[in-house]
Amino acid sequence: MTTTTTPAQVIETTASHGSLAERVKGLQSVWILGVLVVIVAVFGVLSPTTFLTAGNMTNIMQNVSIWAVLAVGMTFVIITSGIDLSVGSVLVVSSVVAAKTMEALGGQGWGTALIGLVLSVVVGLAWGILNGFLVARAKVPPLIVTLGTLSVALGIAQIITGGLDIRSAPDVLVDTIGYGRLAGIPAISLIALAVVVIGGIVLHKTRFGRYTYAIGSNEISARRVGISVDRKLVQIYALSGLLAGFAGILSLAQFGTTTIAGQSLTNLNVIAAVVIGGTSIFGGQGSMFGSMVGLFIPAVLQSGFVIIGVSPYWQTVAVGAILIAAVYVDQHRRAAASRGKGVST
Repeated sequence: MTTTTTPAQVIETTASHGSLAERVKGLQSVWILGVLVVIVAVFGVLSPTTFLTAGNMTNIMQNVSIWAVLAVGMTFVIITSGIDLSVGSVLVVSSVVAAKTMEALGGQGWGTALIGLVLSVVVGLAWGILNGFLVARAKVPPLIVTLGTLSVALGIAQIITGGLDIRSAPDVLVDTIGYGRLAGIPAISLIALAVVVIGGIVLHKTRFGRYTYAIGSNEISARRVGISVDRKLVQIYALSGLLAGFAGILSLAQFGTTTIAGQSLTNLNVIAAVVIGGTSIFGGQGSMFGSMVGLFIPAVLQSGFVIIGVSPYWQTVAVGAILIAAVYVDQHRRAAASRGKGVST
């Protein structure tokens, strides 16, 4: 007699086989949170009257808001053992299309701003679907696909604008979202927090999130039990693109202009933050909380170095070192989990 395994059962089987992995998968988020606390404490001691102020903490929150939106989609992608190098360029081309349209409409009210928002999200979504189709259906490696679309999206943005930024975002967008505050908290940070919370719920509490983990843990097993892996991958890359498009309109609101030349390292910073926070580049493990913790490390380092008078270039060195350490820990964690499975079987 043959038995039929359901998608839900394969997820349960993966969890039971990886019981040791489940017990240790949160360790990286914990130690990286400890690293963040130590960094904050060091800068607080070195410059207590400047670094540990409400104003500086608010600035740090505002600075990570756009990255946080991008990190939500990137967490889903990397959990599937994929990568999306195109998010910075998708942000740029989405904001350019939105800004060009809003400039043509000539309005400064919410009607024009909402049209720009919809266009930015739609452009991002279209790029994400393209990435997902090429990865899932055409079977082109994610690294190559998103490296290619990174270049294409940025090139299109430069063609549209002639390489010059558009500096005509509607005032209502800049005043309300870019510089607006609610109870002293930047509006853009509250919007980013809402995106993170929703992303965390979807990742950790829904079937879509469970299937994301299943694909990253063992794509072959996921296919065998009936999970539509190709469709899910298209949806996951579409989500990443959609959020990049949304980040594009947030960027317009924050800076009042497109940032064609200012997003060249955005993709690498977001990927580094997600991996530092415990999302495994090998797939199958990760959390939204860890990604957010990892996100604050480069932001805190940058702020602290500026305040104490150290060249901000050292931030890049420090983040790179922490990234290497995070991957090293992840490799050893996975090796320990594999040995535990071997013992249990």
